[in-house]
Amino acid sequence: MTPPVMDRETFQQTYSILGHSSEILEIVDVIREVAPTDLAVLITGESGTGKEIVAKALHAESRRAAGPMVSVNCGAIPEGLIESELFGHEKGSFTSAVETRKGYFEIADGGTIFLDEVGEMPLGTQVKLLRVLETGEFMRVGAPVARRADVRIIAATNKLLEYEVQQRRFRPDLYFRLRSVNIQLPPLRTRREDIPLLVEFFARQVAEKNGIRFEGFSDDATSLLMSYHWPGNVRELRNMMESAIVLKRGRQLNADDLRTYLQDAPSVTTERNLPVVANKSVEQSDRDLMFDMLRRLNWSIGEVKDLVEGRIAVAGTSVPAADHSNGNGTLTLDEMERRMISGALERHRGNRRMAAKDLNISERTLYRKIKDYGLQ
Repeated sequence: MTPPVMDRETFQQTYSILGHSSEILEIVDVIREVAPTDLAVLITGESGTGKEIVAKALHAESRRAAGPMVSVNCGAIPEGLIESELFGHEKGSFTSAVETRKGYFEIADGGTIFLDEVGEMPLGTQVKLLRVLETGEFMRVGAPVARRADVRIIAATNKLLEYEVQQRRFRPDLYFRLRSVNIQLPPLRTRREDIPLLVEFFARQVAEKNGIRFEGFSDDATSLLMSYHWPGNVRELRNMMESAIVLKRGRQLNADDLRTYLQDAPSVTTERNLPVVANKSVEQSDRDLMFDMLRRLNWSIGEVKDLVEGRIAVAGTSVPAADHSNGNGTLTLDEMERRMISGALERHRGNRRMAAKDLNISERTLYRKIKDYGLQ
């Protein structure tokens, strides 16, 4: 029986998919539309964005809600055991197989199997997963005959599978079968308007769970919550809230309290008793991103110096340094950044999503840079 249809707001509260941003509202609408079907769903996004929460909502709102939902972390299973774990094995099929055992697909029969970190699955196992998707059939390890399982497959990954396909680490046919529907979850830093709602929800949840009366946040703490880049996304926000509220016994939290639990949180420093605001401008943040790109691309200090001085080119470009110099023959930071972005787009044949992944920046930032530098 199909569960009764609930309105969007009730749906969000029921499954804790919280937010007023257009990205979240669109995702909620897609979940509600796709859940009653048996289509395979691929959920993508950075770690901590809530992929398992979406998978649970898809199952709970499906016609299979009365059946089991089996969650499998593909990245946590050793390569030599993953086929046995997924498809089961017969007694004696390998040294430690002392008895016949069902795999996760048999256990999930009539329900949903959630394959988390599917991008970590070995190529040999990918072939067998593709067969399940296409025919519903699989074979236990050591079994002479195929079995069938009526299972809906939901997969998730924080990897860019298009890039993994290009690098021949993921089968293209499996990729296209898995992404019958692709739900891409945005990082928290791109939907900051949702932070107050999430903070209120987690604060109330933690306080009720631990019997604490929480006194709230100071103004500087609120500013930090809104400006912090949240590399761990919603999971980091939730964990931070729980630790800070419980360990501080519910008293009002200020910015210094929160920094204890955050990675590389901005701070306020003083010099000669004059306050210096550490919040960076958008331009400075972009510069930091650019140098972080260089670091992640394993550029040496000498190579960076040569690039600044115009002695080497990026991605095969050969524009003389003087064409875009700062007047003394060296490349400007803008020109360095423009060349890096142009090179990434060239390497990935104009695929902006893969170029952004290569540069370790968000697609939104890349789109803005493309417009700024006239690379359209």
